[in-house]
Amino acid sequence: MIPNKYNPENVEDKWYSYWMENGYFHSTPNEKEAYTIVIPPPNVTGVLHMGHMLNNTIQDVLIRRARLKGYNACWVPGTDHASIATEAKVVAKLKSEGINKEDLTREEFLKHAWDWTDKHGGIILEQLKKLGASCDWERTAFTMDDNLSGAVTKVFVDLYGKGLIYRGYRMVNWDPEAKTTLSDEEVEFVEKQGNLYYINYQIEGSDEKVMIATTRPETLLGDSAICINPTDERFAHLKGKKVIVPIANRVIPIIEDEYVDIEFGTGCLKITPAHDQNDKLIGEKHNLEVIDILNDDASLNSLGMHYEGKDRFVVRKEITKELEELGALVKVEQHLHKVGVSERTKAVIEPKISVQWFLKMEDIVKPALDAVLKDEEIKLYPKHYNNTYRHWLENIRDWNISRQLWWGHQIPAYFYGEGLEEYVIAETKEEALVKAIEITKNTKLTIEDLTQDPDALDTWFSSWLWPISLFDGIKNPDNEEFNYYYPTNDLVTGPDIIFFWVARMIFAGYEFTDKKPFSNVYFTGLVRDKQRRKMSKSLGNSPDPIELMQKYGADGVRTGLLLSAAAGNDLMFDEDLCAQGRNFSSKIWSGFSLTQGWEVSETIEQPESSKIAIKWYNAKFQKALVEIEASFEQYRISEALMTIYKLIYDDYSGWFLEMIKPAYQQPIDAVTYKETIACLEANLKLLHPFMPFLTEEIWQTISERTPEQALIIAEYPELVSFDEKLIADFEFAAEVISGIRKIRKDKKIAFKDILELSVLDNEKANPIFNAIVQKLGNTSDIATVSDAVEGALSFRIKSNEYFIPIAGAIDVEAEKATLEEELKYTEGFLKSVQKKLSNERFVNNAPEQVITNERKKEADALAKIETLKASLKAL
Repeated sequence: MIPNKYNPENVEDKWYSYWMENGYFHSTPNEKEAYTIVIPPPNVTGVLHMGHMLNNTIQDVLIRRARLKGYNACWVPGTDHASIATEAKVVAKLKSEGINKEDLTREEFLKHAWDWTDKHGGIILEQLKKLGASCDWERTAFTMDDNLSGAVTKVFVDLYGKGLIYRGYRMVNWDPEAKTTLSDEEVEFVEKQGNLYYINYQIEGSDEKVMIATTRPETLLGDSAICINPTDERFAHLKGKKVIVPIANRVIPIIEDEYVDIEFGTGCLKITPAHDQNDKLIGEKHNLEVIDILNDDASLNSLGMHYEGKDRFVVRKEITKELEELGALVKVEQHLHKVGVSERTKAVIEPKISVQWFLKMEDIVKPALDAVLKDEEIKLYPKHYNNTYRHWLENIRDWNISRQLWWGHQIPAYFYGEGLEEYVIAETKEEALVKAIEITKNTKLTIEDLTQDPDALDTWFSSWLWPISLFDGIKNPDNEEFNYYYPTNDLVTGPDIIFFWVARMIFAGYEFTDKKPFSNVYFTGLVRDKQRRKMSKSLGNSPDPIELMQKYGADGVRTGLLLSAAAGNDLMFDEDLCAQGRNFSSKIWSGFSLTQGWEVSETIEQPESSKIAIKWYNAKFQKALVEIEASFEQYRISEALMTIYKLIYDDYSGWFLEMIKPAYQQPIDAVTYKETIACLEANLKLLHPFMPFLTEEIWQTISERTPEQALIIAEYPELVSFDEKLIADFEFAAEVISGIRKIRKDKKIAFKDILELSVLDNEKANPIFNAIVQKLGNTSDIATVSDAVEGALSFRIKSNEYFIPIAGAIDVEAEKATLEEELKYTEGFLKSVQKKLSNERFVNNAPEQVITNERKKEADALAKIETLKASLKAL
């Protein structure tokens, strides 16, 4: 007995376990063509949020569809070690236990980090299973796995050997909370309300002063010069002079450089080479002293004088007060400006001079530019992201790849001798020793004499190898799996990591394999709330995905998300969408339940109405299939789902089942029933990638299936030719049916009463659907007449007029009165519209769309008046 209602709770775990037990998700190389997706690896300690839901639902749709189409589908899951985020969580946990990271050895800290990862890692992957994600879980990878780590080390050594990696003393972005450097791409610029401080510096040996403007008064303790433009006549008399830095009382030179904008600020610029990128360049040009006043946590060091140990923002307030007391502070103005913050910790970034490792980018980007913009080997969807991609690659700077962290891939640089100037690069410490002995000719060197660089590599330096290293393509490039699965097919990700990850994977693909890493990149939009705010825990506007799935079912949530996820556009999430998805599940189940309640007869003949209904639906199905395939070609996943939704909700459930449904308590003929089930099964194949649980449940309930006959591996419907005219003819017939039903409803004529129907057939309508009209309208067969039928109600479809005699069915006099009242109202309405349209001033000044609307009102009113008059005449 089939339940009347669909209950996801009774279905989802059952079928997910079934799919897993039968190994449908697992892939090994075979004779089929491979279709491969690698998951954008979420942070190992992360939990599922709405962005993950959208991204992974789309990936699951693509991978399930590929299985149905006969590809050897492989979706590789995994997680990223997320150096900054994970280390921050471990440090916070240790601090809560009274343990400081600084008191631990690297090995002790890493033990805590691995314990944390083992406890919290992988939660998000388990949550993805609730969503229905059909990943090859046997291939689950982690960026710190031995084989993936080995690939990272090998790549570093290879790039260093090519002269592409170097160690340099550079100005970098410093995150004082994570206490590490960041790449330019890891810095977000946000508008903040700050202040502009105007400060006087006294000219040495004079009472004269020069005024500068700064947003960071605390940095004056690190000033090395005051700079003026050599063409600025206002300050020509200051050339060669010196000024005294307030509070510090240091004497610094006034220098000249055309970098200074005469029109900006006061025209005088304070130069602090240790704390500003542009100041550093000027400092190098003029050989200025570099005075670094900040500790790694952005507190002031001993060069900060009596502010030593205090946080930079505390000092900003206190130094402002001191400057005011000294009479050096001229004024303070409010100032809205953009401030760089850490993408991970949100701490305000400090420019800092530091020794770091860099990867040269100038040459490595060239194949990646051509691949997307010239050769189109790789296509971005939506295409407008090509411009974003081009801009970044054409303005790229060397990649700062070192991080002052312990959690991550330790840089394979080994120092020997005195200090940290002499080093070798090697994959192992043993290889490093051999190289060091070769260089020094010192055979007494031992492993203990080598010290590995304590820094770790940027997390993205492992992620950029992801499509390659997952199949061991770095360490073992000729292996069977790498040759079979690589390049991968589609990448689904968010546009916010186009620089961090997507572009870098393309760099790596061409650098290490001479091949693209994937063929297509589909960028999803961001999930926002109804107020267009990005969903986040801090705003409290993001629902718990697990709770949503418990409430609406996984299929309902998947459908709700995708129905509103237009390609590349942000998704305005509304929980009502999930309710719509759940209701769609109920509609499909109700239709299935209806068919299963019919008695099937092998003896009765198939009605003509059922024959034409099946022929029509197959044509309608094929037309929808063409649209669906076209949508997938352009990665318009939402449009593909909407086409399926309309096909099943409107055409199959709304029309087809009504056409073939047997009379009350009567059996259905076996031929029609068999064809109906075939139509249903075809629908399930189209819908399965989007709603896998519901579709597998119905598929397996229709009849007993072996594991080889499961829906998840069924054969996708094939495109065949179809009759477009048949579809158009039905649209006409559907309007006729609607006209009959409207008369029944308006005049309260019971459906059990058979109506006579005749037509003034000016359109020469195809009679093929007459049997359908007769069944769904409960009318006699359509009789063709040459003139209007008296004593009948009528309605028009194009130039055809249909007549239904009403003698004995309704009160004719009352009907006349109703029609006359409606005619009077419509004529009055027409008069008011025509009055507007005859007003030249209105016609000449109103917007074109308004005029168009008024003319349509006029045409509609004229048509209605004609119909009402015809109906009155007929009575």
